[in-house]
Amino acid sequence: MSNDTNVDDPPEDAPAGPDQDHHERQGERSPREGDGDRRTDVDDPTDGFEPASDEDDEIETVEDLGSTVEVDPGVEVDEEIAEDDLLGGLKIDSTEDIEVPDRLVDQVIGQDEARDIIIKAAKQRRHVMMIGSPGTGKSMLAKAMSQLLPKEDLQDVLVYHNPDDGNEPKVRTVPAGKGEQIIDAHKEEARKRNQMRSILMWIIIAVVIGYAILSSASPLLGILAAGIIWLIFRYTSRGTDAMVPNMIVNNGDQRVAPFEDATGAHAGALLGDVRHDPFQSGGMETPSHDRVEPGAIHKSNKGVLFVDEINTLDIRTQQKLMTAIQEGEFAITGQSERSSGAMVQTEPVPCDFIMVAAGNLDAMENMHPALRNRIKGYGYEVYMDDTIEDTPEMRRKYARFIAQEVERDGRLPHFTDDAVEELILEAKRRSGRKNHLTLHFRSLGGLVRVAGDIARAEDREHTTREDVLQAKQRSRSIEQQLADDYIERRKDYELQVTEDGVEGRVNGLAVMGEDSGIMLPVMAEIAPAQGGGQVIATGKLQEMAEESVQNVSAIIKKFSDVDLSEKDIHIQFVQAGQQGVDGDSASITVATAVISALENIPVDQSIAMTGSLSVRGDVLPVGGVTHKIEAAAKAGCDTVIIPKANEQDVMIEDEYEEMVDIIPCSNISEVLDVALMGEPKKDSLVDRLKSITDAAFDQGAVGSASGSNPSPQ
Repeated sequence: MSNDTNVDDPPEDAPAGPDQDHHERQGERSPREGDGDRRTDVDDPTDGFEPASDEDDEIETVEDLGSTVEVDPGVEVDEEIAEDDLLGGLKIDSTEDIEVPDRLVDQVIGQDEARDIIIKAAKQRRHVMMIGSPGTGKSMLAKAMSQLLPKEDLQDVLVYHNPDDGNEPKVRTVPAGKGEQIIDAHKEEARKRNQMRSILMWIIIAVVIGYAILSSASPLLGILAAGIIWLIFRYTSRGTDAMVPNMIVNNGDQRVAPFEDATGAHAGALLGDVRHDPFQSGGMETPSHDRVEPGAIHKSNKGVLFVDEINTLDIRTQQKLMTAIQEGEFAITGQSERSSGAMVQTEPVPCDFIMVAAGNLDAMENMHPALRNRIKGYGYEVYMDDTIEDTPEMRRKYARFIAQEVERDGRLPHFTDDAVEELILEAKRRSGRKNHLTLHFRSLGGLVRVAGDIARAEDREHTTREDVLQAKQRSRSIEQQLADDYIERRKDYELQVTEDGVEGRVNGLAVMGEDSGIMLPVMAEIAPAQGGGQVIATGKLQEMAEESVQNVSAIIKKFSDVDLSEKDIHIQFVQAGQQGVDGDSASITVATAVISALENIPVDQSIAMTGSLSVRGDVLPVGGVTHKIEAAAKAGCDTVIIPKANEQDVMIEDEYEEMVDIIPCSNISEVLDVALMGEPKKDSLVDRLKSITDAAFDQGAVGSASGSNPSPQ
């Protein structure tokens, strides 16, 4: 087969047709017969049998399964209030009123592009690679794809003993359901043969013992002869048992196309293996065909093979997986070189699966390039969205998502309408963007389950808003718990200053993990230079933070009257911890601390700030502003400075709204005007900065930053 041949195409020398099995390409080893199955040299007692068919089973088409989803079947929707209503106009008392679709493809929310690709890929049998953040629905889409594939193409796979070479078992594929009939028929024949042999054996033993007793020979010799006869029959009967085939893939009871999750599977589990046999001689060994174990690629034949974090697979395993995709069949052999199974290699076993690979962005870095090329060349690549626009229709779907989670769990009380509203608010908050909803459904589903557990523990009929609020506190991430504990410890040791003014000290803000904020002070000190002046940043700084310090040094040289060639500027990120500081969201914090130290102007310690800074003095947007603002409020700050471009992203909890004032700034002069104390010197400095950059700031230079990507920190 050429490397450029599509695994979905029939071989050139075979007539094309819907029932064509392109796996059976073994030539003389596996000749085709009239029924299209792979054959062995062993007569099959069930060749005339047909698998029982269920005429009542209705195989739905791809078009049926991919039809438009009814968001709220049977539930009244008030379109007049839908735009402003958190439930999108749904008139429900609880999630019990919402009907949940039976099919997974209809339960997918928010990933419309990925959903359409899955439907097309299932129809055309194409491979798919989905890249995106964890919990955005990759595995659910893969399972949904298996429901879209036709069930009538499924097969059972049998492995037979090869009388010519016991280490090369023969392989046969039959329609799903027929494999059990073949096994039963072989077992029945073996039972009859063993029964006849047993009768013959006992007759011979009786004759020998009777002859020994009636003749002058010793009865002991007769018993010994009988034992030898029993051993001979026992030893030779193993050949009869070896004729019973081993069914390694059984799809007789499969209602939909197979779905195999091979995430993290070792080579044997993915590619198939042959069990080790410690008894290699003396007639005690297990026949090689009975020791064959199928891999996930064989179990997913005619179905879907899903591999998440595909870059974690060994590179040699990825190469073999690529071969299986290309050829549509893969022989099973022992994966351990020291095992006796390494001597066994079956005929190629069908593995005509659809590959669905998934992972984060880093998955593409360590993925075998040829494997990725194979998926991309004969399929699709799709990036999973993290957020989606907040519309009434999407809010109704989120209400349905909660109903889906309750039904899937089976033990949770249904959620009241106000509980659903609180969860939708949390989805808006976790998106980190105004007018958007998060698509990280796994973490949101975790919140649903915690809230339901709280209500169930108190034997309530429904889960209420109070349960959701309590669940939000209980389900805090490890990072958030550490951040809260860190803030409390700093208060105990008076390491946190939120009163008066201090020169060269600024309360910076950072995030830990993805959903927790923390306040980290930055201190600056000016000292006479021993040689040429330089900026020295202490503490464990990551690469982006180091670049931020360099940008700040350019700002300082431009804005300050001090001759920096005679000064060393020392910058310290206080208590940054072993993880250091990453991201450039501390830029305005560093600039404010250094300028305060240079000009001997104190910084208001009741103010905290976050923002990136360009070399021209523009304040650029950053990520995690909501969590940072909440961290400042917990620490006791009264005011928080954020980039003006991030103003739309602020969605803090109600309890913090009255605790802090949020001031958006677009340039460094606005930041200093708010943060510095001492009116005469501060006003003089701010006026000087404005005069230096008057053209840039008056023209709204920060507008160019609005299109930049926020820093993750």
